[in-house]
Amino acid sequence: MRLTSFTEYSLRTLLYLAMHRDQLVTIQDIADTHSISKNHLMKVVYQLGVHGYVETVRGRHGGLRLKQEPGEINLGKVVRETETDFHMAECFAAGNTSCPLSSACRLKNALGMAASAFLATLDQQTLATLLPEPAPPAGQAPLHFHPLERKAAPAGFTTG
Repeated sequence: MRLTSFTEYSLRTLLYLAMHRDQLVTIQDIADTHSISKNHLMKVVYQLGVHGYVETVRGRHGGLRLKQEPGEINLGKVVRETETDFHMAECFAAGNTSCPLSSACRLKNALGMAASAFLATLDQQTLATLLPEPAPPAGQAPLHFHPLERKAAPAGFTTG
């Protein structure tokens, strides 16, 4: 399954805003970071605003910010709201199909189940699950995990 660039840019925009929660961000900031057309990104941001994910602050020092907490933004919902359709083959389109196998083909059902599984996986994720782990507070060492030490095998046993 392939997402449209509109959906990809929507997810990138939300992720960028989530990673810069402490400041207002401009569309130009996001466009420069991801090498995305500013004009295309303006359409993305507008739609994210319509769906209630982003709010804009007007004025000289204005910009964008998330309107919701990252943990409240469900990825499956975002993808459903930004994708135009999930037609992976001609047989998904409404109306007549030119495929001579359509009356007996089980491909449509298999692809439909795959699309449902894809979205179900995204439904279990929020924007917060995509964010990197925060750095430990200043002066506190990060946690490190050490491998378990191998204990010697009891007499008469060999380890391979």
